[in-house]
Amino acid sequence: MSSLCPVCNLRLPLGQIESHVNAHFDDDEIDPQIANDHYLALQLASSSSDFSSTLKEAPFLDPVNKTVPFPQNDVVASLVRLQTKSPFYRVGNGGLICLLKTCLESKTKPLDCSTSLLSGYVDHFQSSKEDKGWGCGWRNIQMQCSHLLSRREEVKRVLFGGSNFVPDIPSLQRWLELAWNSGFDVSGGLHFGNRICGCKKWIGTTECAALLRSFGLRARVVDFAPKKSRSMYLSVPGSALAPKRRAYGPMDRYVVNKGGSDSHGSSSSRISKGAVLMDWVWNYFSDNRLDVSSGVHITNKGPLYFQHEGHSRTIVGIQRRLQGTTFNPQYNLLILDPADFTRGIEKTLVDKRGWEGYLKRGAHTLTSPEYQMLYVDNGIAVGEELEQLKTIDSHFVEF
Repeated sequence: MSSLCPVCNLRLPLGQIESHVNAHFDDDEIDPQIANDHYLALQLASSSSDFSSTLKEAPFLDPVNKTVPFPQNDVVASLVRLQTKSPFYRVGNGGLICLLKTCLESKTKPLDCSTSLLSGYVDHFQSSKEDKGWGCGWRNIQMQCSHLLSRREEVKRVLFGGSNFVPDIPSLQRWLELAWNSGFDVSGGLHFGNRICGCKKWIGTTECAALLRSFGLRARVVDFAPKKSRSMYLSVPGSALAPKRRAYGPMDRYVVNKGGSDSHGSSSSRISKGAVLMDWVWNYFSDNRLDVSSGVHITNKGPLYFQHEGHSRTIVGIQRRLQGTTFNPQYNLLILDPADFTRGIEKTLVDKRGWEGYLKRGAHTLTSPEYQMLYVDNGIAVGEELEQLKTIDSHFVEF
């Protein structure tokens, strides 16, 4: 039995509704962060333990007309109808990316050989007290989806049943279970026992890929690791060590070839791993163009899901400065971290003071032995291509 809260219209189990309604009137003003934490705790607690078992009999969305579930698929139809929009703090002044662009421009001098490339619109989803320590992967999925829904019309029609909003963590957990039970990243699903609803478990890049690919999105995974890891590619804590097939194609265009190799090959001993990763990110946002002018540019590229051991973040751009008489490039990643408070980031950007500490990360900070990234190519996969996306492949870049 469940009931709707008459104040906020949230559906909760009958036994929880009285205390929930009373909480609205305990204080004259409720702290939004506390309200969000309480909301997420209730959602996780009320996640159905039987949900994953019901999915085993449920087909997925029609791969040809993915905006409408199969008529007989009651589970998918219910999920589309009952999923909940995630609460988050919406930044004013055109959003964080516009504020970041203004700050970068204010730091650029007329003769400064500096170029910054930014993704389009991205909302920042901060971790709450309830998901702190395990929810960063979900928050970065939300950031990725906020961009996709704001910039790609084809994605609006298919993602989350055409709801045109970013769901909360419990809803995303149900979508991931549905993806597993529809054959996307079967090995990854087995790692979690095909159940993630209501669980406080770490997820990683492969779970993000499985979820997005289940809607036909062309989510691409890139591994950055030493040569000794080449045979297995990267295993991220919380993700399954799934068999990954060799990948050639879309990722190749962002790899700087040296010595005829698809990785940095023998040159890696002379190039720091930070430089290797920075080169790849620059080539991604610049689309391998050599004629990028100085200044600050908002590109047509989406953000990058950025995973390393124990944490994940979202790369929303990169800055390059040409140093000295030899014009050696010095890079800074521009990163949104779900561990940071959105209001704090906004304030520093509006004040144009202290924002670098939140958003800029140089090559010297890239100290993890392995990294993993995900980005989403344009278009929607159907038919045979959609079937191929069920296997989570990755592109390996050696450093």
